[in-house]
Amino acid sequence: MFKHIKADLPASLVVFFVALPLCLGIALASGAPLFAGIIAGIVGGIVVGAISGSSIGVSGPAAGLAVVVLNAISDLGSYELFLVAVVLAGLLQIVMGFLKAGVIGYFFPSSVIKGMLSAIGIIIFLKQIPLALGYAEGEGPFAFFETTGYDLYAALSQMANAIAPGVVLVTAISLTILLVWDKVLAKKHKVFKLVPGPLVAVIVGIIYQLIFSGSGSQLEITGNNLVTVPVPENMGDFLAQFTFPDFTQMGNYDLYIVAITIAIVASLETLLSVEATDKLDPHKRVTPTNRELVAQGVGNTMSGLIGGLPITQVIVRSTANVMNGGRTKLSAIIHGFMLFFSVLFIAEYLNLIPLGVLAAVLLIIGWKLANPKQFFTMRKLGKTQFIPFITTVVAIVATDLLIGILLGLAVGIITILINSYKNSHFLHMEDKSNGVHRIKMELAEEVTFLNKAAIQRELYALPENTYLTLDVTKTKSLDLDVLEILDDFSVTAERRNITVNLISERGVVENPRSYREFFGVNVFEGAH
Repeated sequence: MFKHIKADLPASLVVFFVALPLCLGIALASGAPLFAGIIAGIVGGIVVGAISGSSIGVSGPAAGLAVVVLNAISDLGSYELFLVAVVLAGLLQIVMGFLKAGVIGYFFPSSVIKGMLSAIGIIIFLKQIPLALGYAEGEGPFAFFETTGYDLYAALSQMANAIAPGVVLVTAISLTILLVWDKVLAKKHKVFKLVPGPLVAVIVGIIYQLIFSGSGSQLEITGNNLVTVPVPENMGDFLAQFTFPDFTQMGNYDLYIVAITIAIVASLETLLSVEATDKLDPHKRVTPTNRELVAQGVGNTMSGLIGGLPITQVIVRSTANVMNGGRTKLSAIIHGFMLFFSVLFIAEYLNLIPLGVLAAVLLIIGWKLANPKQFFTMRKLGKTQFIPFITTVVAIVATDLLIGILLGLAVGIITILINSYKNSHFLHMEDKSNGVHRIKMELAEEVTFLNKAAIQRELYALPENTYLTLDVTKTKSLDLDVLEILDDFSVTAERRNITVNLISERGVVENPRSYREFFGVNVFEGAH
């Protein structure tokens, strides 16, 4: 494990600098205690990092689950009850891992996954607007998050009277730093790649707070617009910050719905991140996905037991790890210990961070996830990609994540069925001379019962005195339902003077008496 520590140690430092503001920001976006984000980061680094088979993947709280957590805490009524759902989700992931469900990610169309990420980006972006303007002052930092639907826009319209100039200024400064750092400075010199922009924004935010704290001016940031992490005076105070799940309501039906939702979404996000991270690995190592599900399950179980947010493998932190030379899982583990020591020894400095800084970080994340270019790209790919994509986006924003994903998946399946219906055969008009229509129908490679209607419509639309060439040489699977249609059509064909010339790998036959007898089996396999 320590063979590549010279590469892993500096990489872990960069990952820590990226993870710290993200842990706090995602906890904020989730409507959870800020310390819960740190707990998830610690467990994701140390526990998941140790168990996982990924050499460069880094786990922690993920922006993709922020909406799920936000709604779940509100629906269940308490954070302690929500933690039970996290524990159950972790146990479910462990079971999924042992059942070898690591391939589950491959059964979701990429259009639905992209739609999920875009919808999450839109929601995250909208939810940060009040914090970016200082709306939390006097209202409680999560009061706005409890509104949905019409109330969301009503709250937005009422924010003008609650805008805090200091928060707006620090948000604007943070956004400028993040954009300039990423778009300009990072391309100028390597040093700007080593120091992440979010860390610089946090440091500038702390300096701003030190300058204006106690000044009494309009630019001062106070109260609920600042990070509030308890400052432990000793180890006992530190341990007192951990929240424990409430197992007294195990009969609550909603608890299990939330647990299943977290398990599915967290597993999908992890598996997609694993796939992306493995492609970034310069050594092209392959992460065992079933083991990864077990590792994430153990991590979520432990995180839920001590008050942390749900955990997934995170592409942002994993990418930072790879780009800064991380070689083994030691990098992820060290970054977890760094998070632990930061809240143990420098918590008072964390409380100087304005929430506007974290809102700026999440605004950038939300924009990247829901980049308008993605919508235009999906539109150019055609209806089969765009319709499931936009359905998923609208459904998630209008309802919730699980319903949105299921609706997107359903539309994706319907799109596949429609394409299958359309692509069952190819018709070619060859000749219409001498009053005889010469038509060639070539069946597709896979012809199932879904193609019955299309094939039947074409056959019975043929005019009288037609010479039909039915080519099945490319067909590997021909469903019994289709064979029955062909047998029925043979009777009609004889009455309407339609000659059928059947071409297959078994030979050429004119007007077969029975297609089922000709092929000899219920399902025809052309290769045999």
